[in-house]
Amino acid sequence: MPLSTARDVGVQSWSFRESKTLPELIAQLKAVGVTKTELCGVHCNFDDAAAHQPVVDQLKAAGIQVVSIGVQTFTGDFKKERQWFEFAKKAGAKHISAHFRVDSFREAVASTRALSEAYGIRVGIHCHGGYMFGGSLDIINHLIDLGQGQIGINIDTAWCMQAHGNPIDWVKKLTGKVYGVHYKDFVFDRAGQWSETVAGEGNLDLPGFVKALDEAAFDGMAVIEYEGDPKNPVPPIAKAVAKIRALA
Repeated sequence: MPLSTARDVGVQSWSFRESKTLPELIAQLKAVGVTKTELCGVHCNFDDAAAHQPVVDQLKAAGIQVVSIGVQTFTGDFKKERQWFEFAKKAGAKHISAHFRVDSFREAVASTRALSEAYGIRVGIHCHGGYMFGGSLDIINHLIDLGQGQIGINIDTAWCMQAHGNPIDWVKKLTGKVYGVHYKDFVFDRAGQWSETVAGEGNLDLPGFVKALDEAAFDGMAVIEYEGDPKNPVPPIAKAVAKIRALA
């Protein structure tokens, strides 16, 4: 039985930020058993057009698919941010993960919406906790409305929970607007502080979340992001890959 989109996971390359060269990144991705990545700025300078094709060529030659890039902070700098879409187009990615800022979101959303429409590449707002603009559901809904169908959400499950959200409820409330997923899990102490653990071993109801995505006909990009052990990320990420793929 083929994997559903929600279970056919890749890995956010930030998880391998200590492996800064492309050959090292490729080796790490293969070690955890995936062929997909959301590429971050550690592994490519998206602002530099000359850097694009060599990165794309190396990853393609290694059998690695770039499903998204990011997380990119959009401010409305059309010329600069167009380069990000150019890279995504060359790499075959259909998604860019995004942040917006409170001081520029109106201009930035309009510019991003235009670029998204021109390139046919969806943009998912990465919810990054209650302490950051774009972390709460009411703000996310407002930004999505301004995006007029070109901008949706990239649900980072751990940061969703940190913002007192429920990832399963967010999938249901935002059906059709979930363009991406970051599988991440936190354990919280009595003071509300968090520590990271393997997806499904903390507060995240992993089976329930994947079931909700499948029932919502999720068709976006899905990657694991693990920051808990940057010096030795392969064992926990490989474990998370196996757990997600094993879900019925």
